[in-house]
Formats: sequence, C-alpha cells, structure tokens
Amino acid sequence: MTEPVDREPVNWELAARVAARVAGTDPLARSYHYASLEADFAEATARAEALVAEETGLTSLAGPARARVTDRSGWVAANVASFRRLVSPLTRRMAERMPAAPVAAVSRNAAGVQVGTLLGWMSTRVLGQYDLLLVEDESAEDQDIVYYVGPNVLALEKRYAFPPGQFRLWLALHEVTHRAQFTGVDWMRDYFVGLVHSAVEAVDPDPRRLLEGLRRAVDEMRSGHNPLADGGLLGILAGDEQAAVMRRVQALMSVLEGHGDVTMDRAGAGAVPEAERFSRVLRQRRQQQGGLGRAIRQIVGLEAKLRQYEEGERFIHAIEAANGRRAIDRVWEGPGSVPTLDELRAPHLWLERVAAPV
Repeated sequence: MTEPVDREPVNWELAARVAARVAGTDPLARSYHYASLEADFAEATARAEALVAEETGLTSLAGPARARVTDRSGWVAANVASFRRLVSPLTRRMAERMPAAPVAAVSRNAAGVQVGTLLGWMSTRVLGQYDLLLVEDESAEDQDIVYYVGPNVLALEKRYAFPPGQFRLWLALHEVTHRAQFTGVDWMRDYFVGLVHSAVEAVDPDPRRLLEGLRRAVDEMRSGHNPLADGGLLGILAGDEQAAVMRRVQALMSVLEGHGDVTMDRAGAGAVPEAERFSRVLRQRRQQQGGLGRAIRQIVGLEAKLRQYEEGERFIHAIEAANGRRAIDRVWEGPGSVPTLDELRAPHLWLERVAAPV
C-alpha cells in the first residue's frame, strides 16, 4: 500500500521534473535516425532472445521479451516508478516520522531535488535496462520491459562509429540475458526482491539521514566522483546491520553480471564481429558509471563494483575450466547454490560446497 503523497519522505513528482531538466535533450533525439530504433530493437531483441536461449538453456517462463525505445525523460519516469516501489518499505516507516508541519514539505521537496538530480545525471549514460520489478496491481503492459534509451545509443554509435545493426544486437544480448536469468529461473526474481527488501528494511528510517545522504551524494557527483559506486544510496544510509545482506546481494549481482558478459560474448560470437571493440569501449565507460546502466539497482546499492564484475567473470571461467561449460547451471538450482563473495574469489570452495560433478 502506497503512503499518501504528502506523507512520503520524497516528493517523487518533483524528482521526475528535476531529473528531466538535468537530463536535458540530446540533439540526436530529433534525428531522422531515431525513427529506425523501434523496429531495429524489436528485431534485435527477438534475435538476441533466441541466441541467449541456445547458449544458456534458459527459456523465459513469461513469454517473449518486449522492447521499448524511450528518451531520457521516459527512462527517468520508469525508474522513478521502480525506485518508489522498491524502497516503499523504507518510505512507509519514514512517513511515520514525518512531522505534520511545513518543515516536512521542505524536507520532501529537498529529497525530491536530490533524487531527481541523481536520476537525471544517470539518464545521460544508460543505454539499456531490463525492468525486473513486477507489481500485481499495475498494468502488465508497463512491466517486464527491456528498455533502450534511444538518444544515448545514437550518441555512442556516432562517437565511436559503431555499426548500428551489430551494436544494437550486442546491447540486446546483455539485457535479454538478464531477463532470461529472472524469468527463466523460477525463484530468482522473488529471491532478489526479498534480499532488496531485507536491505531496505534495515535502513534507519530517520528522514534527516536520507536527506543528508542525498546531499552528500550530489556533492560527490558534482566533484566528479560517482557517489553510487561504493554501495549506492543504501550504502550511504546503511548501518552495520545491512553488511551481511548487502554482501549476499553483491555476490548475486556479480554472478549475474559475469554470466551476462560471458553470454553476450558467446551468443554474439558469429553475429557481432565487432563485439570485442564494443566490449572494450563499454568496459572503459563502466569504470565511470559502475555498470551496464542498470541504474535503479545501482542507486539502491545493488550494482557491485567493477572489481566484482570481473570476479563474476573469473568465477564462471574457473568453474567451467574445472567442470565444463554448463557448470554455471548449478547456480540456477536454488538460492542455496548462489556463491558467496568468498566463494567468488575461491571458486573451488563453491564447487566443493555444491558437490558439482567432476
């Protein structure tokens, strides 16, 4: 149940407006090239889904993937909605502490400005994103979507002279891999959301702490540092109680991202000749933004650091070297099969624990 708008600690409508202003409008959004994106990504997403299923053996239980090309403002709107749903357990508790006084409105608006500034900044960098959150009382039409931010895709293609057909398929491969992980593994979505809610519920619900954390994050952003790279917004707000659950979340995300990278490269091997160059450019870009643009997860601290992405890939290569290309399938058996951060760094410990066949 959503709190009354005037009782929530963040003015989400203001956040969306501020984010749209910070995001700005890329000139390429008005380019004649923009018109081709919808059809191209629909085709690329369908093709990517078939390639990913063949490579991983994961078949979505939710039907075919649906692609949606959006501009920065559209991405912001989708992520404000997702973020609002994701942190609702925290905002409900914060609402109970919000005083019924003018200062409460000032605090809500200040938080809205800070959240909007962060989202607007991130919207200039995101290329694609799978929206994994589902809400029972909302339209299915606007859920389980693979988003592509058209102006940003066009800008990157222009800057690096990327062949559009190849690059768009390459992007689709990674996003569709994530969808396969969450819709092809029947327990994954609930497990992931449960971990997030556990982390959110452990945050101190004092609205002042939220506002102070947001201000600090924006100050860091303006000084050139990614404020979300070391644990996201939850990292700013979190106390010691969250350390264990955040380690579990980061371990899971490292495995999923590593699997996404490996799958993208392999599934596209014959179809994307320039995949190595795309990967090199995006990895350099990732060092600045902390991920493949799954920004809603990064905001709440679910994007592991670059080092942990690399650990995810190394983990997969190590267990494959020991047990073959389908060794990763043991991870999909249940939450108990997800490696810990320690096992990511010492894959033989995971192999011993899950008793993978030799």
